[in-house]
Amino acid sequence: MKKIEKMSLNSPSETRTFDNGKFEVVKFGGVNVGRATFQPGWKWSISVKPLVKTESCQAEHIIYMVSGRMMVVLDNGSEMEFGPNDAGFVPPGHDAWVIGDEPVVYLDFTAAEYYAKKS
Repeated sequence: MKKIEKMSLNSPSETRTFDNGKFEVVKFGGVNVGRATFQPGWKWSISVKPLVKTESCQAEHIIYMVSGRMMVVLDNGSEMEFGPNDAGFVPPGHDAWVIGDEPVVYLDFTAAEYYAKKS
């Protein structure tokens, strides 16, 4: 019989830190949920690229933006800005950065298992 499970992102199973940011993960019932917190000045190609050693972010993200503003640019040049209460899909092959002076916080429902893991 399956049971009810609960985890708090305030006590994550794992925390990955990098320049100007962190990624906290809770794991339960075969699911991983991540909370990204990026400070002003964070940019994937500067902060995370040195850890994962790929030219662009190869993670696929389904996200819910809690706060802040973030620009995402795909390798093909298309771009989109995300802000509070936006939900979105970001395919592999992109760069992203914080816009403005407010930290970005978002929940990630697909990439939590592997995002920003050192290669």
